[in-house]
Amino acid sequence: MSRVAYARLPVSLDLPLLLQALAEVRPEQWQRHFNAEYYQGDWSGVALIAPQDALTELAPGQGASVERQPWQRDPRWQQALRDLGLEIRSARLLRVGPGSRIFEHRDYDLQGPEADLRLHIPLLSPPLVDFMLDGQRMPLAAGECWFLDLSRPHSVDNRDRSERIHLVLDCRPGPWLSQTIEAGSATTPAPGEGAAAAAFAQFRQLLEDHPHLCQSLQALTDSEAFIARTLALAAQHGLGISADQVRAAMRQGRRQWNEQWSH
Repeated sequence: MSRVAYARLPVSLDLPLLLQALAEVRPEQWQRHFNAEYYQGDWSGVALIAPQDALTELAPGQGASVERQPWQRDPRWQQALRDLGLEIRSARLLRVGPGSRIFEHRDYDLQGPEADLRLHIPLLSPPLVDFMLDGQRMPLAAGECWFLDLSRPHSVDNRDRSERIHLVLDCRPGPWLSQTIEAGSATTPAPGEGAAAAAFAQFRQLLEDHPHLCQSLQALTDSEAFIARTLALAAQHGLGISADQVRAAMRQGRRQWNEQWSH
């Protein structure tokens, strides 16, 4: 299989069943992520399946896979994934709390043809979360299953008031998974510049049509507050623009930004 950057797999998952299982996870089972220097705020997880030789239950490893308590005690996890032809080496719930950020990094253990393939299944996916992969915002919706090549640069910024939780599976390459990723990559809408530029153009038009909205942004002098308010305003009008788009516009000059939207 040629290595694609991302693909939304053409599979069906029982999201209500997964959410029922998630609701049974106890607060004390969540552990802080071991890569403490990679994030700000809350990045935590619960191991469902983990390699026997992993330094922590959330860390990668090469040993035999061991089922942990939440997986053993709740058959709904296995039931929801039963139709997928996967050889799962590890399964984790990963949470990014409100206002938390995972800084851009690469997962080098996922490089190479023999590396595990990582799937993300969003369970709780609030709208104001930017999952960036290679500079593109991934449109990850709850109940979908995505292959993401996270050996490439990626980051997460949760600007929402709700937590983001994904079920993350590391799987061995195999015929079914390879074919499913290839099929998904052929039908996955590109999250790239076309849709993003269209949303940003709509937002610009919104500000031109409603000068009071533009003035409310111009009153903000703190850059991060300006970005946060811009993203929240766009989201209120159903426009999924990203922080990177706003920063790119700001790099052209705050004066130009204000002059462009002040009339």
